[in-house]
Amino acid sequence: MQMLLGATRDRFLLALQYQDYRNLWIATTCSASAAWALIIVRGWLAYEITGGALWVGIVTFAAMFPRVISTPLAGFLADKFDRKMLIQWVYALNFAHNVFLSILVMNGLANPWILMFLALFNGTLRSSQMTFSTALVPNLVPKEYLLNAIALNQATQQGARMVGALAILPLVALVNLDTAFWLCSGFYLIAFVQTRRVTTQSTGVMDSRNSFFRNLSQGFVYVYGRPTILAMVLLVLAHCALTMSYESILPSLSQEKLGQGSIGITYLIGGVGAGALASSIFMAGVRSNVTRGKLFLIFGFASGIGPILLAMSSDSTLSVLCAVFMGINQAGFMTITHTIIQSMVDDSVRGRVAGVYSVHVGGSMAVTNMINAAFADIFGASPVLIVGGLAFIFAMFLGLSSPPLRRLFFFRADPASPTEADTEASRSNA
Repeated sequence: MQMLLGATRDRFLLALQYQDYRNLWIATTCSASAAWALIIVRGWLAYEITGGALWVGIVTFAAMFPRVISTPLAGFLADKFDRKMLIQWVYALNFAHNVFLSILVMNGLANPWILMFLALFNGTLRSSQMTFSTALVPNLVPKEYLLNAIALNQATQQGARMVGALAILPLVALVNLDTAFWLCSGFYLIAFVQTRRVTTQSTGVMDSRNSFFRNLSQGFVYVYGRPTILAMVLLVLAHCALTMSYESILPSLSQEKLGQGSIGITYLIGGVGAGALASSIFMAGVRSNVTRGKLFLIFGFASGIGPILLAMSSDSTLSVLCAVFMGINQAGFMTITHTIIQSMVDDSVRGRVAGVYSVHVGGSMAVTNMINAAFADIFGASPVLIVGGLAFIFAMFLGLSSPPLRRLFFFRADPASPTEADTEASRSNA
């Protein structure tokens, strides 16, 4: 047994041996769990108040849309100031936000407009924290463990769907919705305490000769000037918009598939989270670029199939299993894309590139969630899932015609190599 545990640690959990990374990892797990728990309880509260999916979509949009606005600035800040300090401030503010929201809900003072504005504030802080953390992670472990660290960090983001859902399930089922909001406050408090224990200081590099706006735009210049990174970002945009923008239709989906209201939502989100956690941890142990490329292709097509299967299922148990299948493929796909992009990026602009990545991911999910909610009220949740799944399968076929993506799907050399990335950039700029 001891040998098995040692082998597991040495293959899958290498980055967790480093204290600063472990502290940040725990903090990220807690904050992401709070974020996903809020998606559930805030959405269900909006559904209860209004009786329709549209306001759920608006509130979810408000929580996700800040990634379009705030993350370029957050990336700039992550390259200019100490990343650890920025994360601490974000967690402190999000804790205060959650306490305020909990008091409002407990006293029956929350309405859809208040939920929307507070979701906007929470989403701004959340998107900034993700950008700061993405920029800090590569500075907490040796370079040879970077891929493992990024994959484990993605595991926290994805697996938190399950952790957040399971954490609030007994509260929603046995107590009331109010206590779930207080639990989210507790998650953010733990995250703040854990980041206080991080000792590593990390900043990027700013060119003092450039103006504020020129320095701010360097992330876009960097991404759009490198064909492989740009192709990856655009494919991720399609993936998030077409297969992962379902939070706003979860109340309708829960009623259609499970008939269990807010508890049904936690089952579906928990199923996605369980699959996502297993997939992300599995990817942390993948060392071969050839294997990673093949999995990238498989996860892509399977991500389109998952929502279709969920839409077609008529049994509650089968629906949860379909949610697990969705989590496996979506998390695997996102972990691979994030790992490859971060491995190709210079640390001097890492924060700004993370901001550009979040603009595409968050923007697509925010807009599509609101659109999906409107269509779900008209056509039902299942047709929305089917159309999105089919559209992404088509996008994957288009990706096969892209030379940069083909090189990622069918590895012959390491695209994460900085030398090769720089060479490619030189060719593209020639």
